[in-house]
Amino acid sequence: MKRVIWLVMDSFGIGNADDAKKFGDTGADTFGNISKNYSLNIPNLTSLGLLKAYELNNSKTLRLQNSDSVRKGSFYGAAKEASVGKDTLSGHWEMAGVVMDLDMKYFEEKIPVFPKEMIDEIIEKGKIEGILGDRHASGIEIIDTLASEHVKTGKPIFYTSADSVIQIAAHEDSFGLQRLHKLCEVVREITMKDGIGRVIARPFLGDEKNGFERTKNRKDYSLRPSGESILEVALKNSKEVIGIGKIYDIFGGHGIGQKRLAYGLEGLMDETLTQMSELNSDGIIYTNFVDFDMEWGHRRDVIGYAKGLEYFDKRLPELIESLKDDDLLIITADHGCDPTHKGTDHTRENVPVFGMLKNKNLDNIGIRDTFADMAATISEHLGLPNSNFGKSFL
Repeated sequence: MKRVIWLVMDSFGIGNADDAKKFGDTGADTFGNISKNYSLNIPNLTSLGLLKAYELNNSKTLRLQNSDSVRKGSFYGAAKEASVGKDTLSGHWEMAGVVMDLDMKYFEEKIPVFPKEMIDEIIEKGKIEGILGDRHASGIEIIDTLASEHVKTGKPIFYTSADSVIQIAAHEDSFGLQRLHKLCEVVREITMKDGIGRVIARPFLGDEKNGFERTKNRKDYSLRPSGESILEVALKNSKEVIGIGKIYDIFGGHGIGQKRLAYGLEGLMDETLTQMSELNSDGIIYTNFVDFDMEWGHRRDVIGYAKGLEYFDKRLPELIESLKDDDLLIITADHGCDPTHKGTDHTRENVPVFGMLKNKNLDNIGIRDTFADMAATISEHLGLPNSNFGKSFL
């Protein structure tokens, strides 16, 4: 039995991307800048090679509270993104073997941000009175600003970011959760031809007196990957593929055999451990830990991000103890979101690629030219047919 445990620390970049300047992200370094502003204690992450991955990528190391020696069977390295992007889709698709070649649409920072023809069609087909927002924004900020007006008028809040995305926020009670999801489906259909990567439902609850707060009922409506991912190849060859958290939505369900919803670092780690205990055949357990990005990266919350890293670190021993000799553990990220950087968007950074394969000494796997090397490695580990993925590091 050979399994892959694939953990994505959403937005946990390690800086030093060659082309960061093109994205306006010179100096962005999520891990490095957090460590400069907070005394991190993450001995389990460092014991799997995280500090060595950072040193390799940046030709310098970091001062942390506690950094144990690297465990036997661990490996470490970094990866550059070949796709021209710094978002969830491009990062996840590429690590699964699909380097994005779509001409996706991004919205300029102007007001209104969305084309009038698009919005007119959405209003007609979505059966709404109009929209609020219509600009680049942080979800928390724009909901705080417009939630009361939304509740009074019934008009949903539309906004975007540096990603190829339309986000739609609405009150679960006054507007209705099912109605919001239906509206997102309409918008997804309308914008399919425009190459917009994702339409995201952002439901919230609350009132003007007590404040408003987003709920856990977020739902992503993604484009289908532009090529065949390692997930689809695995399914075709009778391997199990379990997507935990938002993985199913990121791939539009393609290549996912089982969808498992979980929320928060605790819930996502608990569900990962549950699936590890139950999967008794070859397969992939693929988990996205979205809180690093959604709760702390975009909100530019250095302390929250740091404490999230420490919690994640404390849970790792349970996972490591659950690994079988032939299990391949890969820990990585899909992009950066430096909480010390300007603005609220993702940052173009290299990502760590580290983990463990107990029965093989891999050590330094170098700086990889594409995230797709992870897909090639998984393909080799599971004995899948040759593909056009990157190069395996096994």
